[in-house]
Amino acid sequence: MKKNASKSAFYAQSGGVSAVINASACGVIETALRSRHIDKVYAGRHGIIGALTEDLIDCGRESAATIRGLRHTPAGAFGSARFKLKGIDQNRAEYERLIEVFRAHNIGYFFYNGGNDSMDTAQKVSQIGESLGYPITCVGVPKTVDNDLPHTDCCPGFGSVAKYVAVSTREASMDVASMAKTSTKVFVLEVMGRHAGWIAAAAGLAGRGVDETPHVILFPEVPFERQKFLERVRQCVVDFGYCVIVVSEGAAYADGKFLADAGTRDAFGHTQLGGVGPVVANMVREAHGYKFHWAVADYLQRSARHIASKVDVEQAYAVGKAAVELAVRGVNAVMPTIVRKSAKPYRWSIGHVPLIEVANKEKKLPPHYIRDDGFGITPACRRYLEPLVAGESYPPYRNGLPDYVHLKGVSVRRKLKTEFKV
Repeated sequence: MKKNASKSAFYAQSGGVSAVINASACGVIETALRSRHIDKVYAGRHGIIGALTEDLIDCGRESAATIRGLRHTPAGAFGSARFKLKGIDQNRAEYERLIEVFRAHNIGYFFYNGGNDSMDTAQKVSQIGESLGYPITCVGVPKTVDNDLPHTDCCPGFGSVAKYVAVSTREASMDVASMAKTSTKVFVLEVMGRHAGWIAAAAGLAGRGVDETPHVILFPEVPFERQKFLERVRQCVVDFGYCVIVVSEGAAYADGKFLADAGTRDAFGHTQLGGVGPVVANMVREAHGYKFHWAVADYLQRSARHIASKVDVEQAYAVGKAAVELAVRGVNAVMPTIVRKSAKPYRWSIGHVPLIEVANKEKKLPPHYIRDDGFGITPACRRYLEPLVAGESYPPYRNGLPDYVHLKGVSVRRKLKTEFKV
């Protein structure tokens, strides 16, 4: 045990992963391992499920080089999970189990790396720990490619997705333009974004103005109008010879029904979306008969560490580091935030906000970021986005491919006799 250390720390990854979530893990773990206030540093195997099932990884058994290498490694190195704890009144047993595991392993610090649902969980754990006589310092670590957490200038994970989507849109547009005379006239790229159109907006960085690609962006914030959309596509083909469309998975009609509603729900209770790209492409084919192609960025956009934004990597590490620094100072139930100090040059610092102010809340694309015709971004949106995709932070390469690290993942010996089923 470290001299003067009292409690151990627990870190978990939650929800959809990103190109830089492991950079946040690196920030948390390196800072915690160096802290004289923290004894052991554990991580949950497959996120919060690892805590519920007492399946913990001993981060102290990893080499310093491996932990350092997390900074350039995509996805969730410790395993993530889409598992939402119910309200305390609905299923108190889950929260009591967490406290039971934390007590058994002398864990006094909980760092939960996720989005708005995860911030809600961290808030609830801090509350029930107090009520059960085992206080837990809970600090959320922001992560979401959707960029929809409020009270922070941006969310770690978003800048790299934005860079990937903008680059892919520009490159695919050049491909389509070169073949449009005799081949594909319409290209549709589907990107993530259930309720917030930040990722779709990032595609707007590929060009400048209404004459450049993408010619059409379909945002969740703008109700879809079929005829207006089809006329815009037709006019683009007439004027430019082709049309590039970027559509957010959450594009919806005025009544709120998603264009791609699959009729099922995911683990968080959200409507399962069935792929809006082909829906939009077929809509164009039926109306105009144009030859088309569509693509879904899907996991590629959030796992593309090879083209990550340098700013995003730095911010992801910084919020992880700040989370530990706040916790050991006794600051509880908060989330570190990124504070924009200036846009040109882009300067930022780290602040923090109470978890209750971000839990289960969404930040949508503001109206003044969307062009008046509803199909593109404004100069204000461009000024917001450009700094977030700035700089390159390439991983090391080996034999022509990125050389990512893999954890040993040494398990911590279980101390509880009871098992917990999830």
